[in-house]
Order: sequence, then structure tokens, then C-alpha cells
Amino acid sequence: MGCFPCFDSRKGVKLNPVKDADYKGQSSATPSSLASRLPSGSNKPRARSNLGPGIKTELNVKGQTGTNISAQTFSFRELAAATKNFHPECFLGEGGFGRVYKGRLESTDQVVAVKQLDKNGLQGNREFLVEVLMLSLLHHSNLVNLTGYCADGDQRLLVYEYMPLGSLEDHLHDLPPDKEPLSWNIRMRIATGAAKGLEYLHNEANPPVIYRDFKSSNILLDEDFHPKLSDFGLAKLGPTGDQSHVSTRVMGTYGYCAPEYAMTGQLTVKSDVYSFGVVLLELITGRRAIDSTLPNGGQNLVAWARPLINDRRKFVKLADPRLQGRFPMRGLYQALSIASMCIQENAAARPLARDVVTALSFLANQAYDPNAPPQKGSGNNKEGKSNGNGGAKVSRSEEGEGSGRKWELEMGNEMEDSPKEAMRSPNKDLERERAVAEAKMWGENWREKRRQSDQNSPDGRQ
Repeated sequence: MGCFPCFDSRKGVKLNPVKDADYKGQSSATPSSLASRLPSGSNKPRARSNLGPGIKTELNVKGQTGTNISAQTFSFRELAAATKNFHPECFLGEGGFGRVYKGRLESTDQVVAVKQLDKNGLQGNREFLVEVLMLSLLHHSNLVNLTGYCADGDQRLLVYEYMPLGSLEDHLHDLPPDKEPLSWNIRMRIATGAAKGLEYLHNEANPPVIYRDFKSSNILLDEDFHPKLSDFGLAKLGPTGDQSHVSTRVMGTYGYCAPEYAMTGQLTVKSDVYSFGVVLLELITGRRAIDSTLPNGGQNLVAWARPLINDRRKFVKLADPRLQGRFPMRGLYQALSIASMCIQENAAARPLARDVVTALSFLANQAYDPNAPPQKGSGNNKEGKSNGNGGAKVSRSEEGEGSGRKWELEMGNEMEDSPKEAMRSPNKDLERERAVAEAKMWGENWREKRRQSDQNSPDGRQ
């Protein structure tokens, strides 16, 4: 839930920064004073249209414009009572914003998660304001719901719906021996839901919202493993008009930051796509984005995975060993192909979030049964429908804001679902190599189509 600067230890972050000279001619209000003017628990929520210099609030979601803060306000006393005075037994975790506690509201008997700002932490009043604004205006099944907030005196607290299964990070890393690892099917469902959250931020909001801190610890899970993105303190409104990016100070989490953003501070929606690719690799491999306990060469997940993805003889080594071979070989290839395109160095070559959702939705719908005998597909379906675990085709044409691009996914239909079965004979080796080649060809063809489409697009958007 927390974050820290990629290459800077200073606190705070500028949202939609303007030149220092521009600040002098505007209001001298500070994030601290602005936050203190938010309604306290004794007042009703009211609209805030002027939150100070550099903080944009004009956000249109599904045709609705406004800056009304619809979240409920709480007094510090109410939240202290809900968390048993922030008792250690209610403690859930800690991040850059501060500590998170489980609580029960006396007025409604609702179980909630209460996040208390650490006055000495990496985030402050500005991030608090951004989170309240963003989650008051943005509503989606894959975004965590903001129940309310507290701006009582110098206290800053956020109140969310309680997510009983914690974060995705809790289920991927440092698992106790008695805890069952996530199955392949659940991993793909989580990846798809998280991608849908990004798609909503990038495409439904106008201007687009760049999440900027996409990582496994910020993906929360309900009792059915339904994922929701949380912690929007670093989110930014994306570029508008003829602008191609937003220039801002580099903030985020090391290991997830896109290279162009980390080096130049130029932020686009494709920066989020890179971070998503890192999380998808975490889901596939079970490894952390950065793990200093591993030998040199294996500490950075992206650097370790790239050569294996491109080596058809070592593809299968990327699968989480805790899965014990219980995954579809073809599905592994497809998931890694998607991850590979998301983590490309060239931001323009990465897919859009909506493209990622299209491909992952196909994978998530191809439920793998570890107890079923291996099945062969019956050929590629011309209508784009799947044949069980056999060949499939996903095709999507984008209109309106898109540029007429088509994203296709075609895989070989003779791959066995069991990796063990796939490597029992020379014939199966040939089939496996052919499927890998087809996956690579699919990615290359997709990138070439994207390049040609970008060149032919009237507005030149990528």
C-alpha cells in the first residue's frame, strides 16, 4: 500500500506541476491548509472546486463532470473507537502513507479499513487530497471504494471498504507452509481484473488518470479473489490536447517504474502498462519485482525473465515452481507473451490497457483443470471462439478514440495442457517449439501492425 521514490528520497510529489513563477501569482494555499479546510466529521460534505495551485480537479467520468466529494466524513473520535484506539490487534499493514487498521463503525456496524497518515512518512497532505478526490470521482468494480475520510485538526485518515484477503503480494510471496498458493486460474482472473481497473482509469476518465503506483501490494482481494486497485495518492491526470506526456517528478516503487519515466520524468499511460507487465510476471513466476536475497542476475525480475522469455528451451522455467506443473503450457506462453510486450523498453511499442484486457480475458476464460487428462484442440476457429483448451483467436477493432488497430492472438492447437506431457517425446518437443514460434510470431506481427497503424493514424496517437 505504500510507495517510495524511485530515485529520490525527498518527501512529497508535485501534481500537474507548473513553473515556480506561476505559483507566485496564485493562491498561497498549501496542501496542509487545504486539507484542514475539508469538512470535518461534524460538517456535511461539500463541493470543492478550488483546491489550490497545481491540483487539477476537472475530471469527466462517463459524461459526468464535477468535484463533489461524496465520501462520508468522520471525526477522529469515531475512527479511534472503530479501531479500538488503533490497537495492535487491529493492525493490518503499513505503507508509505501510514498504518492501516481494521475497524468497525459503531454507527453502521460496517467493517472497514482505516489508513492513518504517518506525519513522518513519505506521503502527506497533498497525496491525502488527491486520494480523496480521485476515489470520490472514480467508481469501478476493480477500484477500492472510499467510504470516507477524516480531516479533524491535524489528523488525516482514509476509510475504505475492508478487503478480507489482503493484498496480492500477501498471496505471492513469503507464503507459510500451510498456505495454498494461488492456482493458475485465479492468477489469470486477478490479472484480468487488475487490467480492467487500469483500462477504466485510462479510457473512461477524461483526461485519463495515470495510476503511477501499480504493484502487487496495491492490488487488494475480496473473499472471492476479486481484485481492486488501491492507494491513489500518487495518481495524476494524464496529458490533454496535443500533449504526449506529463512531466513530473519521479515517484513510485523501484522495480515497477517504467524506464522512460524513471530516466526523464515523462509520464504516460504506457508507464502504467509497464508496471502491469511487472505484476503479471510476478503472478506467473511467483518472484518479487526486486529480491535482494537472490544471487546477482536474478534480483531484478524483468532483467532475469527477459532472456528466458526469448529462449524456447527455457520458457517453462518461468512458471512458479509452487504450481507444481499445474498450468496449461499454451496459456503460459500466451501470458508471458503479453507480459513481454508490456515491459518493452520502447513505450510506444507497448499495448494499451484495453488490448491487455482483451488478451487476458481470453486466458481467464480458458479455465485449466489440473485433474483433467490432456486435451488437444480441434483447430483455429474462424469465428474467434475458443474450442475448450484448443486453438483460439481474439480479435478486437477499436473505434472512436482508437486508431482502427486490431489486436489478434492466435496460438497453435496441438499443444498439450500439461507441461509434463508436452515434453515426453520428441514429437511433443517439436509441438512445443512450434507453439513458442507461433507465440513469438504473433507478438512480432502485432507490433508491426501497431507501428503501421500509428504511422497512418491521422492524429499520430500511440
